[in-house]
Amino acid sequence: MSTERVETIVIGGGQAGLAMSYHLGRLGHEHLVLERGALAERWRSERWDSLHFQSPNWNMNLPGWPRMTVEPDADPDAFSPLREVTDYLERYAAAIRAPVRTQCAALSLARRPGSRELLVQTDGTLYVADNVVVATGPYQVPRATPPLGAGLFEIHSTQYRNPMQLPDGAVLVVGSGNSGVQIAEELCRAGRRVFLSVSSHERIRRRYRGKDCIWWLIATGSADSTLREWKGARLSRLMTGVNGGHDIDLRRLAAEGIVLTGRVKAAENGRLDLADDLAASIRRGDESLLAFNRRCDDTDRTRQLDLPPEDSPDEPLPDPPALDAPIRTLDLAKEGIKSVIWANGAHADFSWIDLPVFGPSPESKRAPVHERGVTSEAGLFFLGLPWLHKWKSGFLFGADEDAAYLAGHIAPQRG
Repeated sequence: MSTERVETIVIGGGQAGLAMSYHLGRLGHEHLVLERGALAERWRSERWDSLHFQSPNWNMNLPGWPRMTVEPDADPDAFSPLREVTDYLERYAAAIRAPVRTQCAALSLARRPGSRELLVQTDGTLYVADNVVVATGPYQVPRATPPLGAGLFEIHSTQYRNPMQLPDGAVLVVGSGNSGVQIAEELCRAGRRVFLSVSSHERIRRRYRGKDCIWWLIATGSADSTLREWKGARLSRLMTGVNGGHDIDLRRLAAEGIVLTGRVKAAENGRLDLADDLAASIRRGDESLLAFNRRCDDTDRTRQLDLPPEDSPDEPLPDPPALDAPIRTLDLAKEGIKSVIWANGAHADFSWIDLPVFGPSPESKRAPVHERGVTSEAGLFFLGLPWLHKWKSGFLFGADEDAAYLAGHIAPQRG
């Protein structure tokens, strides 16, 4: 076992870790980025084949290297397929000369007894550092799922790749966040019979008055809202970049043949007990869409933006039958369901960190206590978490601001 002394260790080689490397490097701050797999491993191994980046190319911005600056011939309003995202991250790491060590997973993080030094243990090396920035992201462990019985092909959405991966037969997708609705849409268009268990969500227009929804989230100030300022629920906004980007409307998915149900409450012997909340979930989604349109129009009037007139409302699609006659029990065998894809989310796992920045319960290991990523433990920082400081903190274009702030806290500690 070798020991190596490094001033700052950054754990995680995704967009957050690379943005941190840029700002530390700009300050001449010695550091090393540890990545458990290949560079941007989660983009490579936990995404499905047809996924497209959900922001337009003009918003693919890491510090010092906006994509439209380094690739001026790229379509600014297009949505990059998965391979272009990983290519961008690879070229970014090379451009900023990020000191990344791949295939180097952090197994534990602790403090040397009686010292300020932090110890990061990997498979072959013990790293001794003054500072550690944890940039591993918030979604390491899939949420628990009820047992559904033998004979089913069950996977989490992070393991799904394409329709050919699944056995013949109908498919149940549990969860209607971005992953769930996009996977359900792909399976339906591949000719599968699909059931979609709908959860609470928000709707948003992919484009409104000639501008992409990300442009509007920035223009209205939503992207820069802090958690203290945020009003309303923190639900997934349904959007997609597939096929040039389009609105996600559950009524349209139902019209295309997807069977909508409420949330899964319980499961036993291949039978699911479903909540009677489908109509309420869709109604809340409709209300959030109208609220989004109003915020955009109010911003236009306040800032006097030179934009096209307000869009005429789309002809509403009819409600699917399941809203008036909800399915309360789903017999998987009777419906020919052979596969279940759990798109019910994932949570962080920081159990490998042996420092008192979490609450006393195992559940609290998922959320460190911090202020803009700065913890009460000297030299320990977090980056890339949802709502680290603002709504945009968990997204690629939000990494710059948060990384710059943490670098300002780290740099003064140099000897």
